[in-house]
Amino acid sequence: MSDPNQPSDPAGDVPPQQPGGVPPQQPYSNVPPQQPYSNVPPQQPYGQPAGAPQQPYAAQAAPLDPAQDKQWASFAHLGGILWILPSLIIWLVFKDRGRLTDQEAKEALNWQITWIICWVASQIIGIIIGSFTYGIGYLLFGLLIPWALYIVNLIFSILGFVRVNSGGTYRYPLNFRFIK
Repeated sequence: MSDPNQPSDPAGDVPPQQPGGVPPQQPYSNVPPQQPYSNVPPQQPYGQPAGAPQQPYAAQAAPLDPAQDKQWASFAHLGGILWILPSLIIWLVFKDRGRLTDQEAKEALNWQITWIICWVASQIIGIIIGSFTYGIGYLLFGLLIPWALYIVNLIFSILGFVRVNSGGTYRYPLNFRFIK
């Protein structure tokens, strides 16, 4: 006769349950036994056979065509409007991919470094002179000269963009060459 605690199944597929309604645990038959760690051979990346030379993680980027080279070289100059970061990123990413981009991005980056040094120097001089002149020196060196320097940077960056975009090269009039 059937047990009243066991559910009835018309197809007879239900496995018998242990007391308390928990089904019995079946051992996993398709899982291989674990091996000790000392016997595991070292893994090669990406399924390479042992002893094969390691492959680089990324392939070398393709060189820029002349139109792209001119485009990124001119953007390196125009990026100077936003200070040093655009010129630095363009030079780091594209310096090995295009001759013109490498040359012009270095020039723009050197200009941005020169400009930032002049800007910081004017701020420091403004603070020093402003402390002796009750703020009038700071008005000149801390506010007016930095704005004039920014206008000069804006004009030179746009001139560099236009000159390089039209097919030439651009050299800033006053530029220290920190990056050769």
